[in-house]
Amino acid sequence: MTAQKDPYTYHEGFGNHFSSEALPDSLPKGQNTPQKCPYDLYAEQLSGTAFTAPRAHNQRTWLYRIRPSVVHSPFQPTENPLLSLKGESTPTQLRWNPFDIPKENEDFVQGLKTVSFSGDPSTGNGLAIHIYTANQNMDHKAFYNSDGDFLIVPQQGRLDITTEFGKMMVAPNEICVIPRGIRYSVALPDGPVRGYILEIFGQTHFQIPDLGPIGANGLANPRDFVTPKANYTKENNVEWQIVTKFDNKLFVAEQQHTPFDVVAWHGNYVPYKYDLAKFCVINTVSYDHIDPSIFTVLTAQSTVPGVAIADFVIFPPRWAVAENTFRPPYFHRNCMSEFMGLILGDYEGKVGGFAPGGASLHSPMTPHGPDTKAFEGAYHADLKPIRVGDHTQAFMFETSLLLKVTPWALHTCGKVQEDYWKAWAQLEPKFNA
Repeated sequence: MTAQKDPYTYHEGFGNHFSSEALPDSLPKGQNTPQKCPYDLYAEQLSGTAFTAPRAHNQRTWLYRIRPSVVHSPFQPTENPLLSLKGESTPTQLRWNPFDIPKENEDFVQGLKTVSFSGDPSTGNGLAIHIYTANQNMDHKAFYNSDGDFLIVPQQGRLDITTEFGKMMVAPNEICVIPRGIRYSVALPDGPVRGYILEIFGQTHFQIPDLGPIGANGLANPRDFVTPKANYTKENNVEWQIVTKFDNKLFVAEQQHTPFDVVAWHGNYVPYKYDLAKFCVINTVSYDHIDPSIFTVLTAQSTVPGVAIADFVIFPPRWAVAENTFRPPYFHRNCMSEFMGLILGDYEGKVGGFAPGGASLHSPMTPHGPDTKAFEGAYHADLKPIRVGDHTQAFMFETSLLLKVTPWALHTCGKVQEDYWKAWAQLEPKFNA
């Protein structure tokens, strides 16, 4: 449903155990670690959960590769000072203008910039929100995150991502998830790129939300998630850099062969992508504005039932038909932190000021809601059935954690709208008793 054709083919389904071969009969039959694997490949397991995690939650994949990933030089520290878990908390409503595309050469890893965070990857608890910008390919460089999973939301430009599992093309209005430890490299077929990243630390992984009384179908349907098919390169005596984010610091190692030499794999710990245009919207057909949890695409649950470490929520094109109802999002004080971004178009709750490539953050119990123009327009609207959100896509990273904001995001980037509070300043009393 995206504008440009995807050149790659995929396995379909969410949470499935897949089997994928780039060469016929390259997966061992009946066992995982035979004395000699087909084609004399090496067997390597990638575990995303503890060995003893319950079977319903256990995630792991067996990779059959030309060389094991352990063949590399020792890791050495390298720098990205904007990848930071230092910051301050604020109850003030924050909104950012679109973040700048770099003028100097910058690849995907070099262009990672942390906006806000909570917790610590060394304890496996918490999350971070990053902006990425880049204008050049990762040339003979691969990256993996030792700290957690990346949910990547492109806003400008496609990402041509080569992973150990195969290739995937991810366009604006699509998302991808690359779990902890999986190596990948990012190329830029359309030139400079910009987007958002939600990172969750530790062994917590994203899942599709339970549907409850909705039934068996709706929201993000499992069949619409796709995973790369096995694809390998045979390459020796070529220098590669392997970069990892480890305890939120970057380290780099060198090796003389490609990391993308996996000929076959099987398992359920995999990268995947999803087209947001395929989301099956659930909404009211009678009255009242329904809570935004009905738009949840993916969730990462905490140990408290129903309370998320992180939710990924979208505000997709849909019909608004509610009768005798204020239809935009209501005024709200929330126990959650709400970070919003805009992929394209205009968000229904804000008229101007919230632009694609920008963002906003509303902290726990900080009031927020429609601005003055949006409120007045909805207050006086003719409540006939209308389309909402056509040619637009806003999203929200929501978390039960209190987010701190980095110095770069709060001061250095120069994108904070200091007059954001004025969006509500003209709301006048309408009390008529």
